[in-house]
Amino acid sequence: MSLLSNFELAESRKKQLEGLPINPTGVVLEKIVSPTEALINGKIVILAGTNNYLGLTFSKDCIDAGIRSLETQGTGTTGSRMANGTYSGHLELEREIAELYSMPYSMVFSTGYSANLGTMAALLDENNAVLIDSEAHASLFDGCRMSGAEVFRFKHNDPSSLEKRLQRLGERANSTLIIVEGLYSIRGDCAPLREFAELKESYNSYLLVDEAHSLGLYGRYGRGLADQLDILDKTDFIVGTFSKSLGTIGGFCVSKHPQLGLFKYSSRPYIFTASPSPAVIASTRSAIKLMKEGDHLRKNAWESARNLHGALESIGLDLHPIPSPVIGVSFQSEEVAIQFWNILLESGIYTNLILPPAAPGGGAVIRCSVTAAHSVEQINKIGACFKSIAKELGLSKAA
Repeated sequence: MSLLSNFELAESRKKQLEGLPINPTGVVLEKIVSPTEALINGKIVILAGTNNYLGLTFSKDCIDAGIRSLETQGTGTTGSRMANGTYSGHLELEREIAELYSMPYSMVFSTGYSANLGTMAALLDENNAVLIDSEAHASLFDGCRMSGAEVFRFKHNDPSSLEKRLQRLGERANSTLIIVEGLYSIRGDCAPLREFAELKESYNSYLLVDEAHSLGLYGRYGRGLADQLDILDKTDFIVGTFSKSLGTIGGFCVSKHPQLGLFKYSSRPYIFTASPSPAVIASTRSAIKLMKEGDHLRKNAWESARNLHGALESIGLDLHPIPSPVIGVSFQSEEVAIQFWNILLESGIYTNLILPPAAPGGGAVIRCSVTAAHSVEQINKIGACFKSIAKELGLSKAA
């Protein structure tokens, strides 16, 4: 068995996908027209598969801030935060994130993925146990593995499953980290954070919430689901990304524990990765200001989300019952999901096709991400295309 024989399964999958009319893993956006439209295969399509929840990628404020920074500070830092990669803007962004959450300290990382890796690796070691939701993001699992901690999964969004795990840990529970997300990115379901926070308090454990997809959409100023459910004071660590609602790239960790300020001395992704470019930092700072003032953006996103969810639910498709700007349509058959996704794209609608092993529970998911920038007409067209294709494929259960 050679080293490269590990890629045989990947090669088989590649051949299967490349045999499709359009390879869902190789879609090229030839031109971005707006936050909600792009040129794909020579045709303008509606983007219903981005994480651009507040529609800020074309914000004049964010673009102008980035241009000014490019012109005055150059294209990149060329170094890590521990070397020459900390500019005044990085520190200002960290201060602004800490103020946003009314917490004493925050850390900014180059990506959301590295924020999760860096936080876990600094916080945990082989003496700790971690209880993590079974459907948590891959970066959270990778960070736990990097740390060397003992990792236990509990059933998705199931407080009773979490409590059983805590009970089995006994005295170890008081040094255990519980890891969940706010809004989950595949089906669009929210964590029962109040129940998790109560268990965390009862067992004297620690709670980390990944607000990657809930940032900007929930809570006062868009601070996330923990804020909306009024459990920020019971949340030990919040991690998030700039690459969704804020429309840039990067990640952060914020905490009520002042020890977070010491993480930089042991967080390998922070120490050994080049820091975010000054332009990204400037655009992100502008986006946070717009997010804080963005109640109208949240209103638009939620109105569109409820309308599209209602339209797809009326067809009889398999959805999470509670609307959110992430709407995942589940299919038992991977082949049917692929066919459905291809017809959607041919009809001028780009969505995300999520296949195993990324799709939970087997099968496949077609995910729509609704944004503040989508028009009523675009949302109506997305719903109409789903209805037409569901009828064509014999999937509609509507009367």
